[in-house]
Amino acid sequence: MQSLENHFLIAMPSMQDPFFKRAVTYICEHNEDGAMGLVINQPINVTVGELLDKIEIDNDKTQQAAQVAVYAGGPVKTDRGFVLHSPKLGYTSSQKLSSDIMITTSKDVLASLTTAQAPEQFIITLGYSGWEQGQLEQELLDNSWLIIEADPKIIFNTPVEKRWEKAVSMLGFDISQLSPEAGHA
Repeated sequence: MQSLENHFLIAMPSMQDPFFKRAVTYICEHNEDGAMGLVINQPINVTVGELLDKIEIDNDKTQQAAQVAVYAGGPVKTDRGFVLHSPKLGYTSSQKLSSDIMITTSKDVLASLTTAQAPEQFIITLGYSGWEQGQLEQELLDNSWLIIEADPKIIFNTPVEKRWEKAVSMLGFDISQLSPEAGHA
């Protein structure tokens, strides 16, 4: 089994699940036990400042970071937050996912987001997307997803409404020409 860590899953145009329709999911972990990822293009109607207020973390509303949207990372444990960010050490619970991307789940990263100590780039998701053993592999066989290596520019620098199209364009072909049917020789 080849790990899909640090890859994007791009929902096929035929994906009907309302949560994953036109989703781009960053895969944080993938091994023989299953996979875990965060959808990076499903904003919810909450800003970083509002989220921090809700969980009683002081924040500076004058900072642009306080106005950034929070994302629905997936349908699992939607009360749990994840911060994907550019490399910055010193948080209690961080994991390096690539040379350009870290994930942190501890509150200390949240407290830094509207300060000078914040990571240079970040997105917050509530919830995650999870697959049990063999489930993601079956979805790939069912032609539900396309896979490309993750590009931090799509996560951090591409407007949310263009992330799916930008990820698709990295494939190098016109997605409208794809058949929704899986082919097997």
